[in-house]
Amino acid sequence: MTHLPRRQFLKRAVATASALAALPAVEAAPTAEALPIVDTHQHLWDLKKFRLPWVEKGSPLARNYVLRDYEAATAGLNVVQTVYMEVDVDPAQQVAEAEYVIDLCRRPDNVMAAAVISGRPASADFAKYLDRFKGSPFIKGVRQVLHGAGTPAGFCLHKDFIRGVRWLGERDLSFDLCLRSGELPDAAKLIDACPDTRFILDHCGNPDVKIKDHSRWKKDLEAVAKRKGVVCKVSGIVASAPKKWAAEDLAPIVRHVLDTFGPDRVMFGGDWPVCTLAATFAQWVSALKAIVRDRPAGQQRKLFHDNAVRVYGLEESED
Repeated sequence: MTHLPRRQFLKRAVATASALAALPAVEAAPTAEALPIVDTHQHLWDLKKFRLPWVEKGSPLARNYVLRDYEAATAGLNVVQTVYMEVDVDPAQQVAEAEYVIDLCRRPDNVMAAAVISGRPASADFAKYLDRFKGSPFIKGVRQVLHGAGTPAGFCLHKDFIRGVRWLGERDLSFDLCLRSGELPDAAKLIDACPDTRFILDHCGNPDVKIKDHSRWKKDLEAVAKRKGVVCKVSGIVASAPKKWAAEDLAPIVRHVLDTFGPDRVMFGGDWPVCTLAATFAQWVSALKAIVRDRPAGQQRKLFHDNAVRVYGLEESED
């Protein structure tokens, strides 16, 4: 079965954004005594500063989403640290975006602790680009979105791309894999070709929640999980949920990810504000907590907090 590219189903989700009020009721937001959360997939953008070619005019995403908006969206949820995730800006603005988030990470007035910046591993000057940030304690990795219409299947297996991803490993930086679910076999091959680079699979490998038969995704995800140099973010999937979704619509995907990668190789990601096309941040957190509530408390803490601290080398937060 052909899976929709994530960007395509995000466009479809825009049409249903007005239906947020009709979403099923979810649990009340946790109190400050709840499990601490490290959000490993925090987006921010100021359209006065940056150009995001993928954001269409008229989309609910076509406005500024800045730090104060994130703080309001996560209020009361005990988000103690975040890892900024690049937002696919115009490539000419990649350095400016990185410098912008480094400045935010330096400031003591917010929870942003680290960042994954945009980059183009196949470019000839990629090593020079990386070395620009050498020594920064805040830059933890790089991502290039691979599911866009302009990026063909198999692009990540080009020799120049592989060379660039190997350069990341040499610099103790990770690479976030964000690609179409049907290209998970390519992800496995890339991981094999770069044994010294840490990989983070975004959005559970981008399955479409509305698709009933996930057999191919399950098989391909299991193949990726066999590679020990990769962890998986439990993030992003709510964006492809049906108009009237419930936690159980997401549960089969989440459970398969947790069972396949195991408790030590999974991390929570908010994917805010993209998640707001179908859910508030609090609704996504509440649904995920409902799905995992029967798992041991230690495993829940690893998912929401501990694994992120270890994988990204963050300072231990004060709960």
